[in-house]
Amino acid sequence: MTTKTRPTELNIRSIRLSPDAPFGKFARGVGHVADGKGMHSFCPTDTWTPDVNLYETEASYLVCVDLAGVEKESIDLTVVQQRLTLRGVREVPRYPVDEMPGADAEHGQSPADRGRPDGQRMRVHLMEIDHGSFCREVELPADVDRERINATYRNGMLWIGIPKR
Repeated sequence: MTTKTRPTELNIRSIRLSPDAPFGKFARGVGHVADGKGMHSFCPTDTWTPDVNLYETEASYLVCVDLAGVEKESIDLTVVQQRLTLRGVREVPRYPVDEMPGADAEHGQSPADRGRPDGQRMRVHLMEIDHGSFCREVELPADVDRERINATYRNGMLWIGIPKR
């Protein structure tokens, strides 16, 4: 079954100017990863950091953020000075009770009991999907047109268009 997901526009909260090198700290951080030195979370108080791809065309920069499983309402995108900050929350993935083979959706089950229709608790054998609060920051180049920054969320990917001046 193929389901088409329509893009969803997100609002940018605030915009202020400040000069700095294009994607400065992000690029330096990537260099540290390549050196094998590791890279610390941009927001140490948050649980996980989403992966980001950065692209550039003649007219704009594009930031693609992997946010699979994140509800669009929980995404907060701000631009302050030369820093784009993305925050939000991803809940622990849950299989819908009414789609669980043999599950009794009519009687309902707690999240801990969703694994079995007889109400026994579900045992976790492996949990690799990050969940909880997240944060990611990207330094913006000096040549961006802040008035035209836009964001679209489609198929679990947040695309942030940052036009050049």
